[in-house]
Amino acid sequence: MRRKPLASSRTSYACGLSALTTDEPDMDAFAKAIAAEAAAIDAGFALLFFSQSLIDASALSDALRTHAPALHYAGCSTAGEITPQGLEDGHVLAMLLPSESFTAVSAMVDDLSSSGMDRITGEVEALRRSLRLRIGGERPKSTFALCFIDGLSYAEEAVTSAIHWGLDDIPLIGGSAGDDLKFETTRLISNGKVTSDSAIIVLIASEIPFHVFKTDNFVPTDEKLVVTASDPDHRIVREFNATNAAEEYAAAVGIMPQTLTPLSFASHPVVVKVGGEYYCRSIQKMHPDGSLSFFCAIDDGVVLSIAQPKSMVESTRAALKDVEDRLGGIDMILGFDCVLRRLDARNRQVFRDISELYRVNNVIGFGTYGEQYRSMHLNQTFTGIAFGERQAAE
Repeated sequence: MRRKPLASSRTSYACGLSALTTDEPDMDAFAKAIAAEAAAIDAGFALLFFSQSLIDASALSDALRTHAPALHYAGCSTAGEITPQGLEDGHVLAMLLPSESFTAVSAMVDDLSSSGMDRITGEVEALRRSLRLRIGGERPKSTFALCFIDGLSYAEEAVTSAIHWGLDDIPLIGGSAGDDLKFETTRLISNGKVTSDSAIIVLIASEIPFHVFKTDNFVPTDEKLVVTASDPDHRIVREFNATNAAEEYAAAVGIMPQTLTPLSFASHPVVVKVGGEYYCRSIQKMHPDGSLSFFCAIDDGVVLSIAQPKSMVESTRAALKDVEDRLGGIDMILGFDCVLRRLDARNRQVFRDISELYRVNNVIGFGTYGEQYRSMHLNQTFTGIAFGERQAAE
């Protein structure tokens, strides 16, 4: 059977949001669909997540300039997408925010590698002023912040911390842009600009009730790896416990060093203890000399624990149930899901179960190279913002 010229879908949520997806590379057709939907629901802002295996970021940006010139937007490339149908690869996803329920402002911070953190905090403060002006004399709304960061910039910790500092008590959530596990170039797009080595900050005020959360599925063991030789600027560990990093890690998890792959790292995460809580510090890849690249900041003297995974399906289901109880029902969730969870789900043959869990809980978003949650940059975690039903007018 021949497929339709544009395999796109449209999903509407009770809070007024609309999601459009396609797995066809025709960005003119997709931008026209976005423009039509934006006009229909009076959307002032869109979030866009896209696979670079399907399209070039510039093609999407150019099509939006042509067909939806008035629409403001922000987004990034992915390591997989979460569409209304569940976990997918090779898609473009647009999430349209109706002006009636959401007021959004955004800023792009270029040249992260040479950017002072004061500049980022200043951008956040300017955005907060801009949002206050936009809301004007209306009754106060709750505000949250989103950030998208180049997942190959080595800068996520510093950037997340600087954004959080400028936000005061506004909750922050986000994801690091991916490139379908190629580890070459990620792209961020914002209002006609296409860049790398950058971050986008979006502030959104809404009267829709929301809740920011995170979930992971590992417990620390007593097996310890101490970083004894590293290149912190490039997040490379050369030695654990004064032994070749790959050999020591492989011995600790019980596999041969030459068989280490991204799947091994996803299935056997390492965690670090910060302020009484454990956070994942995921390994990205092994180099020919046995050194290991990480997705997170790393330094000499850091003590990592090998973690034991627990059921991803059960821990995710429990987290979503907790969110549902807090909100009194979930309308939809914007989710940022570590690509390593996706790999691990495939490896443990629960990919379809996780995908179905996301589908029935109305999760949309993308697969990341790292997740942001409040002041922290994380790995192997699902972070999300859940929206409840629209509250009745006072």
